[in-house]
Amino acid sequence: MKKAYILIAAAGMLAAASCKSRIEPETPSAGEADFTTYVAIGNSLTAGFSDGTLYRSGQENSYPNMLAGQFRLVGGGDFRQPLLPGEYGWPSVKRVLGIRTDCTGAAGLTPVFYTGGADTAGSAASIAAGGPYNNVGIPGIRCIDYALTGYGLLNPYAARFFSNPVGQKPLDVALQPAPTFFTMWLGSNDVLGYATAGGEGTNGGVGLNDISPFVAFKVTYDTTVAALAGTGAKGVLVNIPDVTSVPFFTTVPARGLVLTEQAQVDALNAAYGSLGMQFSLGANYFVIEDETIPAGRRQIRAGEYILLTVPQDSLKCAFWGTQVPIPRQYVLTEDEVANVREATAAFNQVIAENAAKYGLGLMDANNYLKTLQSGITWNGVTYTPTFVTGGAFSLDGIHLTPRGYALVANELIRVINQTYKATIPAVDINKYGGIRFP
Repeated sequence: MKKAYILIAAAGMLAAASCKSRIEPETPSAGEADFTTYVAIGNSLTAGFSDGTLYRSGQENSYPNMLAGQFRLVGGGDFRQPLLPGEYGWPSVKRVLGIRTDCTGAAGLTPVFYTGGADTAGSAASIAAGGPYNNVGIPGIRCIDYALTGYGLLNPYAARFFSNPVGQKPLDVALQPAPTFFTMWLGSNDVLGYATAGGEGTNGGVGLNDISPFVAFKVTYDTTVAALAGTGAKGVLVNIPDVTSVPFFTTVPARGLVLTEQAQVDALNAAYGSLGMQFSLGANYFVIEDETIPAGRRQIRAGEYILLTVPQDSLKCAFWGTQVPIPRQYVLTEDEVANVREATAAFNQVIAENAAKYGLGLMDANNYLKTLQSGITWNGVTYTPTFVTGGAFSLDGIHLTPRGYALVANELIRVINQTYKATIPAVDINKYGGIRFP
């Protein structure tokens, strides 16, 4: 049969919309908060991870660094970050937009690996002597890791700035600067690893591809917040977004199999009709693996997701999604989606309870990213989660661009001002960069 055309989510142009000018307070004030020593706790999103890795300018454009700049207007002090030496990316190479020729011979603009100079010498060396650091965001860390002594031995990024990788817990490192104010965006990786592995892990396990056990999550989260609040520091807790609202899960549409000839339709109906699958001209649901049914394959359903990591050349030239079902590790099924959402809701309840118990601010990142679906406009520029052109998400489809991190910084500032009667000015989002086109 002739090759079917594959429909990948179209990249739309950034929408420009008019909006009222932002009114900033004339006199910035810290209100009831003390920003003398700000500490940012979290994972890769807090560290400034972008385009599939960590690199220096990404760290410099992290939302905690943006916040620290605004806090200096109201008495905030120095903000130290464990910066990497270069732009190549560490431990993996960053992605950039480039021209690539696919299996059909067509050249197009797509994410490719950076080919600039490898300026990573010294990335793994200890820089603990320059600490303690205020940005203790650690790529890959889960909430359940936060009370683990010796975590620095398991995570090379943590090992760079832990003064005692063998004997310290991540919580110990967060407390070293003696924070007077903190933000804590911890817990996303307790569900994200499972989701990005296509649900191949266990619901309630401790492996990196598992959804963390609820009891372990709650005990660790409660202990961490109690220790921070016990210092007298004020702060903001950030909850866990619905991971299926990010481009990693939404860019490749479930109905991305486009059949343009009746012969294609007839061949697929003949092959799969006995299994209850139906195909027609136009957009159709892809065929995926499903080991839970006797046939071992079926069409993907609405509300299920194909991951951004699915090999595009296999969809285009190796008949994945038609003659060959898309392997299960590239698909998040409805049962797996339910596991992710149930865990996210349960973990977010723990976060909300801690915010209420200690009188801390709560940023609802779950709802905020859903708001982003319809677009958030800043001074005439609208940001959406559309892959590549939406402006908010980087080329890995999960982490943010500098402009995306500025959106987060401003939402945190809004929560801080509301919670602590502060008048901290917002960040100018549009002065930061997005994805660069060649």
